[in-house]
Amino acid sequence: MEVAFSSSRFCTELRMLSWTTNCLPSARNGSKGRTLSASFSSPRASLASACTAAFVGGSGSADFLGHRICVPSLRPSPTGRGGKRGVVTMVIPFLRGSAWEQPPPDLASYLYKNRIVYLGMSLVPSVTELMLAEFLYLQYEDEQKPIYLYINSTGTTKGGEKLGYETEAFAIYDVMRYVKPPIFTLCVGNAWGEAALLLASGAKGNRAALPSSTIMMKQPIARFQGQATDVDLARKEIKNVKAELVTLYAKHMGKSPEQIEEDIRRPKYFSPSEAVEYGIIDKVLYNERGHEDHSVVSDLKKAQLI
Repeated sequence: MEVAFSSSRFCTELRMLSWTTNCLPSARNGSKGRTLSASFSSPRASLASACTAAFVGGSGSADFLGHRICVPSLRPSPTGRGGKRGVVTMVIPFLRGSAWEQPPPDLASYLYKNRIVYLGMSLVPSVTELMLAEFLYLQYEDEQKPIYLYINSTGTTKGGEKLGYETEAFAIYDVMRYVKPPIFTLCVGNAWGEAALLLASGAKGNRAALPSSTIMMKQPIARFQGQATDVDLARKEIKNVKAELVTLYAKHMGKSPEQIEEDIRRPKYFSPSEAVEYGIIDKVLYNERGHEDHSVVSDLKKAQLI
């Protein structure tokens, strides 16, 4: 609205200037006519140069025949004066490529985008809630593609204080058996206690560990405090948890419940190769060079050279 008003005002000033020059008396002789004709063209040239200077110079005004010419559209009134608003500049950000091709905002999102669920903490309720949501959503997204579960969980602090809960592992285990996509498990560091159960509950033939991983099985640990009746109830509950844990271990490792119960009387540690023999995992993953070195070491051991 302001620009249109300024343009009409500028055209009105040009018409008034043209009418003034046309009303000047014409000369009778040729020389004067030529002189007046030159004087007619001079104001127009001056006006053109003045307008050009106003635009090129950036000041928005110029001098013409002793008068100050100002182009109003180049100098908008500030906000709040006369009810007019100033010029608003809009900046549109530039986006390279498609919005769907932009990289994920963080590493966790990148893993999740590739159907990788990473367990790097103890199994506390907040971690369990997140993992359950991830499994269910990945099933909703695609029921055929496998889900990869990377495990690096100890369940304890550096001082040996227990943090994880077997009941949280049971919740994750039930959802892993419920979802339709196969779940490939991989131990990338430590899989202790309830994390070892999740490692063993992966799809058969796709349970693996890296060469430097450590796997440990143990029975539930709990401390009770309170009245005798409360302690007795808690004792019965922890015995039920232990029985369920032994049953699941035996189911996925191909052992009898009696052997499992005997082995977990004290914490039992496994190297990746020992875990394969026990039935916790199916294979140990080596990179190309590491696999060659491992084969060389095995051949030297067979030849009794080392």
